[in-house]
Amino acid sequence: LLVGTLDVVLDSSARVAPYRILHQTQDSQVYWTVACGSSRKEITKHWEWLENNLLQTLSIFDSEEDITTFIKGKIHGIIAEENKNLQPQGDEDPGKFKEAELKMRKQFGMPEGEKLVNYYSCSFWKGRVPRQGWLYLTVNHLCFYSFLLGKEGEHLQATAKNATLLFPESIRVDTRDQELFFSMFLNIGETFKLMEQLANLAMRQLLDSEGFLEDKALPRPVRPHRNISALKRDLDARAKNECYRATFRLPRDERLDGHTGCTLWTPFNKLHIPGQMFISNNYICFASKEEDACHLIIPLREVSSLGSSDVAPTPHSLGTRTPKSIVDSSSAPQEVSEQPTSLASPLSSHQSFCAQEAPTASQGLLKLFQGNSPMEDLGAKGAKEKMKEESWNIHFFEYGRGVCMYRTARTRELVLKGVPESLRGELWLLFSGAWNEMVTHPGYYAELVEKSTGKYSLATEEIERDLHRSMPEHPAFQNELGIAALRRVLTAYAFRNPTIGYCQAMNIVTSVLLLYGSEEEAFWLLVALCERMLPDYYNTRVVGALVDQGIFEELTRDFLPQLSEKMQDLGVISSISLSWFLTLFLSVMPFESAVVIVDCFFYEGIKVILQVALAVLDANMEQLLGCSDEGEAMTVLGRYLDNVVNKQSVSPPIPHLHALLTSGDDPPAEVDIFELLKVSYEKFSSLRADDIEQMRFKQRLKVIQSLEDTAKRSVVRAIPVDIGFSIEELEDLYMVFKAKHLASQYWGSSSMAAVRRDPSLPYLEQYRIDASQFQDLFASLTPWACGSHTPVLAGRMFRLLDQNKDLLINFKEFVTGMSGMYHGDLTEKLKVLYKLHLPPALSPEEAESALDAARYFTDDSSSEEVLPPEERERSGDNDVQEKRGEEKATSPPDYRHYLRVWAQEKEAQKETIKHLPKMNQEQFIELCKTLYNMFSEDPMEQDLYHAIATVASLLLRIGEVGKKFSGRKPRDSDEPPAPEPHRDPAREPQPPAVGDPQAKAGGDAHLGKAPPESQVVVEAGSGEGRGSPSQLLSDEDTKDDMSMSSYSVVSTGSLQCEDLADDMVLVGGDGRSPTARMGGSVDADWCISFEQILASVLTESVLVTFFEKRVDVGLKIKDQKKVERQFSTSSEHEQPGVSG
Repeated sequence: LLVGTLDVVLDSSARVAPYRILHQTQDSQVYWTVACGSSRKEITKHWEWLENNLLQTLSIFDSEEDITTFIKGKIHGIIAEENKNLQPQGDEDPGKFKEAELKMRKQFGMPEGEKLVNYYSCSFWKGRVPRQGWLYLTVNHLCFYSFLLGKEGEHLQATAKNATLLFPESIRVDTRDQELFFSMFLNIGETFKLMEQLANLAMRQLLDSEGFLEDKALPRPVRPHRNISALKRDLDARAKNECYRATFRLPRDERLDGHTGCTLWTPFNKLHIPGQMFISNNYICFASKEEDACHLIIPLREVSSLGSSDVAPTPHSLGTRTPKSIVDSSSAPQEVSEQPTSLASPLSSHQSFCAQEAPTASQGLLKLFQGNSPMEDLGAKGAKEKMKEESWNIHFFEYGRGVCMYRTARTRELVLKGVPESLRGELWLLFSGAWNEMVTHPGYYAELVEKSTGKYSLATEEIERDLHRSMPEHPAFQNELGIAALRRVLTAYAFRNPTIGYCQAMNIVTSVLLLYGSEEEAFWLLVALCERMLPDYYNTRVVGALVDQGIFEELTRDFLPQLSEKMQDLGVISSISLSWFLTLFLSVMPFESAVVIVDCFFYEGIKVILQVALAVLDANMEQLLGCSDEGEAMTVLGRYLDNVVNKQSVSPPIPHLHALLTSGDDPPAEVDIFELLKVSYEKFSSLRADDIEQMRFKQRLKVIQSLEDTAKRSVVRAIPVDIGFSIEELEDLYMVFKAKHLASQYWGSSSMAAVRRDPSLPYLEQYRIDASQFQDLFASLTPWACGSHTPVLAGRMFRLLDQNKDLLINFKEFVTGMSGMYHGDLTEKLKVLYKLHLPPALSPEEAESALDAARYFTDDSSSEEVLPPEERERSGDNDVQEKRGEEKATSPPDYRHYLRVWAQEKEAQKETIKHLPKMNQEQFIELCKTLYNMFSEDPMEQDLYHAIATVASLLLRIGEVGKKFSGRKPRDSDEPPAPEPHRDPAREPQPPAVGDPQAKAGGDAHLGKAPPESQVVVEAGSGEGRGSPSQLLSDEDTKDDMSMSSYSVVSTGSLQCEDLADDMVLVGGDGRSPTARMGGSVDADWCISFEQILASVLTESVLVTFFEKRVDVGLKIKDQKKVERQFSTSSEHEQPGVSG
């Protein structure tokens, strides 16, 4: 209670504003707040608006009550209009929720793209003290805000993807750095489910780079819920849809419209079975309250009649092409009657693949290669098979056949006893839901085959490599007929789903599917497997199999605790589970035994695979406990599985290659597959599909984080050892870099970096950032803080690092740039700074005069060293070079091209300071500007200013002297001595803010009343004069171009950081107008080399100390993490006074 009271008392939003405008009539004790403000300026602005727009209107009213009513209505209307403008069009969120969302964005600096899903009042435990506040769950973040003890800004921002465990009456959220505990929820179950769902979405985004897209087609409620957002309803609908599709094995685009309680009249036992009826756009489904009592799926395409019946008090019957179903529900018929009933072609038309193209288009390979030998010739096995067929025929007669069949406990019993060979393909299609997709997509497979024929890709190359490894012991795949069918199915699926493409083990599973069905049937069974029944199993990182491997380890601890620790020590589970799960035991068991497990899998799902795996471990427990290493344990399990036999199989025995390789002198006793299944159901039947999905969620978090950690380690290992950063620093930098990339996906950035990550790329190329994101990171991590000049320097660094010119940089390039600023000696750091003021780092706008100088030097063979290396060509024939360039641009690069690129990269690594091109005058001015801004926040600011002024003076003199030895007549010597020096003083008085400069040769000039201690000495050059003309210094010696120019002392107190280049004026040599822009007024003969800059800097100890001091990047990273959310707030929506 105390915490709750403090929360209300100390909430800043509940306090009275210091300035308010109130409306109150003379006879009333009640006043109405019209406006409030935190400052006098703000409230005055409100009052002026009221005077102009409202007060003049009040005179037309007669009574005070009318005035009050008018004012209230007007103010409410303004507030409503303002809120409407802040929300997207068509938003259905209630007013209270909108208010919470705006508050969340203000407190945490979230942009418009970050949608609030829901918010809850709860307590966050910090130590032993609960802090009452609000928990905000957005699409990508979990945020908590507390007012306790007046300390606003207790922001805990952790991605929701780490919510892992529900304790009694509390929720624990694990992040990489800490554990967070939240409690005192009104509805803790709802909160935790929502956290789980959002975490799943976050994992999905990391897994396949799919962002969250709001469902715009969500049906609108008749009555909007009071505090539930449209996004929350969207997520709830998604969860129900996923559960509905998984329960009834329906296509991925099926959406639940509603469900209602009802009873189903079952003709096979003449009973009313209570349960739930589910209605979607294409199906009506029924699930009994008792799990195994009855399941029913009725496609609306199968409905032939809808009417009443006299079996129950208020019944309604659905007539289908199979025996009719009678549903007792008063609300069902109206909902059903609104559904479309002509959605698909008749059942008989599903065979769309042309039969004359291949025999496998109409029947399975088993029928083609085994023939139709009579059962009587097979003796007891044939009789047993005949009995199975008869049992299924009786079942079809009583329960219906086809997709509308009643599925009961009797159906499971028949599956466990064995599916006859002749019905296996049909039942696989029904139980997996593949039949529904096949009949609703006639001709789809034939189109895919036609489109994919002749197409080449990485997937087709892998498929060709594995075709002859697919069940080579089976006669159906020892000839081109079976191989060609397998090729078509796998290629068609790779064409349908390029995200998966092809994965090893798909060939083994598909070859078995082709034995019992046509190509089209095998294709749709493969679709059901890869996209619904075994999600994420066959992607590039087999995430789904790793998830179920984690579940298997957890189940081993629960059911076989004695064996669990031993298996972990041996490391066996990770070795066996992938081969068992990916191929459904088909690669480790004899074929005729493994297909029995596949029968159960299509009916029960992954539960059967886990049960059988546990039963295998249980059966070999004693031997496994005695194993000393992984190899011995693998041999024990391999020999056991090789001897699992199917004594009821009527197919000719197929030699199992694994068994031939692992057989020893004393093979173990044979194990009947049906006995193994029976044991697995008896001992481990407590597994439920809901529990497995819950475990999958937990394991998916662990697997994805483990894969991300693996990727991080791989990227860090790819960084050269001479980069300077430690492993820990590189990992921290990688996390910051990755977070910046993901932010572009979170918030729908339109930049190129928002292009979805391709998991198939090398780890180093999966995360990349663009210039704006790099600018944010540069500003927070650079040791060269330049104030308002920092974005300019960041842009230059980005262009320098972006060597392939794709406007994106990867982590290796990013770290290279950071290392140049943090590590190395004075020479290396100055080299980086020097490169940042040469093309390509200097943008075309900034380097206009630099380009002019480059063209000038290109004409001069004696000054060839000032050109960039890539422009230095040995051949003197320009036409031939242009022709070769054109050929290179039009012809595809060959291996020799890559060898040349590799050689150039090798040469670039050997670059020394002598290879650096010379710097012209405009570039040197930019360098001085950068240094000026870099020193503005340093404790040794004044000393650094004097030092850089001295160095700049020296370098400008060196550049002037260098013109004497250029071996070239000065460019402006032929020009008449225009009266520029006489016009310059006339222009000087134009800016009134600056005092009159006093100039004398070799002397100083103080501008205005600036303090002398903040002066920068700048050597005069050639009259750049693009800035304030009042700072132009006339010199008597300017008449002589080759004379030593004067230098001026420029006051820093009157200059802004970003205006330094405009204010730094070089006079002398060139007598051109000071108002000329950049290239027009820069002395093209003037240049300076890196060695000269380095030698000049070494003369000033304070500069040497500045560049050689060590900066801890770890502290910068910590600070960046604290404020990374604030960078996302757009400048026009900044809220003054928001902490964080």
